[in-house]
Amino acid sequence: MLNIPVDAKRGSLPTMVLALGTFAVGTDAFVVAGFLPAMARSLQVTEAVAGQSVTVFAVAYAVLSPILATVTARAPRRTLLVAALAVLGLANVGSALSPSFPMLLATRVLAAAGAAAYTPNAGAVAAALSRPESRGRALATVVGGLTVATAVGVPLGGLAGQWLGWRAALALVAGACLAVGAGVLAIMPRLAGAPRVPLRVRLGVLRRPAVQAILPLTVLGMGASYTVYAYSVPALHAVGVGEPASMLFVYGLGAVIGNLAAGYTTDRWGATRVLLGGYVVMASSLALLGVMAATGLASVGAAAVLVAGWGASSWCQTPPQQHRLIAAAPQETALVVSLNSSAIYSGIGVGTLLGGLTLAQGAGLMYGAGTVLALAALVLALLTRRS
Repeated sequence: MLNIPVDAKRGSLPTMVLALGTFAVGTDAFVVAGFLPAMARSLQVTEAVAGQSVTVFAVAYAVLSPILATVTARAPRRTLLVAALAVLGLANVGSALSPSFPMLLATRVLAAAGAAAYTPNAGAVAAALSRPESRGRALATVVGGLTVATAVGVPLGGLAGQWLGWRAALALVAGACLAVGAGVLAIMPRLAGAPRVPLRVRLGVLRRPAVQAILPLTVLGMGASYTVYAYSVPALHAVGVGEPASMLFVYGLGAVIGNLAAGYTTDRWGATRVLLGGYVVMASSLALLGVMAATGLASVGAAAVLVAGWGASSWCQTPPQQHRLIAAAPQETALVVSLNSSAIYSGIGVGTLLGGLTLAQGAGLMYGAGTVLALAALVLALLTRRS
């Protein structure tokens, strides 16, 4: 636990600043989807290859998150959060200036390190600064920055990429990260770090059968969600959407609603029912989009409904999965939530890799691959419903 002095509890302002940080992190992680074709042309690679920059970011985040949590455990929290946002901002400057695709990949790994150091610690600090009765709302606020980024940050980044160029869009993300870092430095109280726990001990919770059953579902479900997302511009063109940026707003709106609704319905109806319903919606949405892409039956209105369902089902997974993990390891709440975050980004990496492999064969096959993973997640959710 963090050592929090009583006078450090300063209400909701620090939590809102931390949420701005997760908004910047979320925008950085997925903004590439909005200007992928332009970036690919500029760096002289195919769109499928350019999309692997998302895969590299996601995999690096998943691997580095538990390592950085161990290495930086004793660091003062404010210092760590500011340093993480500074690294993220400078990495985006590097990405904006990258003359080649290999250099871009290197800067994306550095950005992932900053994101992996920031996001779990932002949640832990928000919880520690809140009274017990408002801790859940504080966590929801911080995590909400990620979902709002899908609704607002990523589409705005895509528009900036169209109007100013993809390099300028990344420079704007860098500026946002550095600005939030300054805000954290100015507003956040001084907070001591936690005792250092060896990585081997931290990962010991993975030996629990229930945790072993639950985490693979996060990987599979997020893989299904993100098979298409990094390639959303060509994928949406294939279903008759001429302006993908506006449809990304629809996806993001669905993501915000899905996340909020999942939190409420998990408490009311249980995690398993929410997950099963979410995977049915996801598989149906992706399958119908795939049919539209394969047959050429373009309809912007139908596409909007299906994209909203895709977004809602993508982000409805996290609350019930966290609920299941906390129930499986109630004494290791912070750790299992962190591991679930690693599993989320592992799934994003897997999905983006699969999307890149199928993109050349057409958007219909790419949608189909996401559908197959969503159906597999549905089956796995049924098999692990007692975990």
